[in-house]
Amino acid sequence: MASPHRWVTTLLVSALAVTTLVACGDAEGSVKADVGHEPVPVGQRTPGSARPSEAKAPQQVPLVTDRPRRSPGVVAAGGGDSPYNYGPTLIAENGKYRMWWCSQLGIAQPPGDDLLHSESASIDGPFAAPDGSQAMPVLSGSYTGFDGMHTCDPSVVRVSGTYYLYYTGAAGDHAHGNAIGVATSPDGIVWQRANNGKPIVSPSYDTIRQNTYGAGQPSVLYLDGWFYLMFTDTTGQAAGWNGAGQFVLRSKDPLFTSGVQSLSDKGFSVVSAASAPRSRSLVDAFSADWTWIDALGAFAIAHETDNGTTLTFWNSDFTANPYQPVTIAGPWQEGPGLVRAPDGHAPVSADDPCRRVPVDVVRATVIGAAGAPTDLSHFGLDLMAAQGCATRQESEVLDGYAVPSPERTTDLVIGGKVLRVERRSVSDRLAKRVLEDRPPIVDQLPVVATLRAGAKTVRSPEGLLGVVLDDGKLWVIGTAEVAQLNSSQITDISTQEWARYERGSDLTALRR
Repeated sequence: MASPHRWVTTLLVSALAVTTLVACGDAEGSVKADVGHEPVPVGQRTPGSARPSEAKAPQQVPLVTDRPRRSPGVVAAGGGDSPYNYGPTLIAENGKYRMWWCSQLGIAQPPGDDLLHSESASIDGPFAAPDGSQAMPVLSGSYTGFDGMHTCDPSVVRVSGTYYLYYTGAAGDHAHGNAIGVATSPDGIVWQRANNGKPIVSPSYDTIRQNTYGAGQPSVLYLDGWFYLMFTDTTGQAAGWNGAGQFVLRSKDPLFTSGVQSLSDKGFSVVSAASAPRSRSLVDAFSADWTWIDALGAFAIAHETDNGTTLTFWNSDFTANPYQPVTIAGPWQEGPGLVRAPDGHAPVSADDPCRRVPVDVVRATVIGAAGAPTDLSHFGLDLMAAQGCATRQESEVLDGYAVPSPERTTDLVIGGKVLRVERRSVSDRLAKRVLEDRPPIVDQLPVVATLRAGAKTVRSPEGLLGVVLDDGKLWVIGTAEVAQLNSSQITDISTQEWARYERGSDLTALRR
């Protein structure tokens, strides 16, 4: 077979096609639904396990969509003789998009799936590797471990300066029990297997099905100190009859070796091991990705349905679906990769961070040899929410933005608090952007200081500039340009005098 990770057996069950996997790639066999709807049920669930559509559906809020978009063609491919490219994960950071995905370049010995990496200044590409090639392999089979032959289905986050790569590993073409591993990196290119090269999540074997794929297709995000890991396990108790289902673990340990909690119908509970019984699935799907949308206070799970990628929403404790599903239309052949911030959260809109949420996915769209998906294309749209930033926690997306003030000045939002700035030109220089409308939630944020025109400005011997505000604190402003815009005269002081000031925020960090 040209791509040994693909399906090998087709069964007829209730007149539906069911597929069985043999290695680490596509576990798919789910039934797809129409635009804007949940996937059609794919099997009997364990008594008492709720379906997503049963979770307070009447309270779901519709979301308007805007700015539909798609790339004019392929944005990335493996090059050479790679038979397929699929399962991407993407991070938007430092003005560029970084993508890792699954392909097969013959790097692994014996030949198996490799993880590739490329970057681009535009989500529509072209993507190219840092070494100038079309794509560079960054992780391949370990020869002897659980991932001896195949590494694929990457999911990458960056936390506290370290990149974490969660991936599916398989020892061979007919491993019958894929597992999830993790690797770490200082730059996202050179990776070191963690946990002594052992898997962090293995199949639970709650139920034996003909789909013996096992555990894989991880998607991870970081929220409030927790690593949230969503994944497929075809042996899980709450999976559909064809193995479809998405399960969730969380831990403050990125390796999931301690303090692991599993999501069940009763919420999260501590489990003794990551292979504890899988009693609740969030959506009937394979190869899903997810993100946390700060402005909506909700998780969004991206999974494929008939007409494109459907987004299913869950609140923070997974007790309700707060929004109606939304579909990003267009052709697809393999699961989506959401464009996310380094921590796995949704990117923040530059022009309307509370009410507009940009959602972009990259997915395989072209059928290649032996039915393998190959080449990656971009599709996207904006979600419009009238109730965005409804709580102070959701207002965190406003950090670094300035908004109109009731005192005919501007209010600069910093860490859930407000710095009132007298001159618009100063806000223009300090803020990420000055918004034309004032979100109501800002009225609930405390005003901690006011930056008035001509405010005292001091400079340290090291060249650092700070403005002394009416709270008595020294707020670092960076360059003399801000002082000039504020009509502030700069006074040079000693290192000791600089050190005696109590510090406010570093305003130079807002635009980073």
